[in-house]
Amino acid sequence: MSENPTRQIKIEKIVLSVGGVGENLDKGVKLLKIISGGNPAKMKSTKRIPSLGVRPKLEVGAVVTLRKDINELLKRLLLAMNNTLRKKQISENNFSFGVKEYIEVPGLEYHRDIGITGFDVTVVFKRTGRRVKIRKIKKGKYPKRQIITKNEIIKFMEDNFQTVFM
Repeated sequence: MSENPTRQIKIEKIVLSVGGVGENLDKGVKLLKIISGGNPAKMKSTKRIPSLGVRPKLEVGAVVTLRKDINELLKRLLLAMNNTLRKKQISENNFSFGVKEYIEVPGLEYHRDIGITGFDVTVVFKRTGRRVKIRKIKKGKYPKRQIITKNEIIKFMEDNFQTVFM
């Protein structure tokens, strides 16, 4: 008997993000363009945090979402982390990790105008039928059993990407 197709786990998207203000943000945007080939969206703050020098409507980060050809990119990003992750980096439906220096990623060389900077990676998983919960018209209920647990993510990553979890 074959497995139920609605129980299969897929990678929905990879979200690359970088934080910073002013010149550091411009460097981060250049880095995300090089890695993804896409155009990053800049994020604006909504709160005022005087100790950090943050005010409302100040650009404080950039983010780019990748939905196509993500397996090869994910393998390269995991190699920067020696293909090991910690279990506390996993939550329901996703896991995240940070790359401290982009030159650790295979295939990326040093750019003088960017310097040494890092970025964050979030990998989001889904099962078939998730759109029912997300769509605008005729939203439906998404049962709890369709949520992807930590153990299922660990098993998926070990099987498909040979990732080691500590």
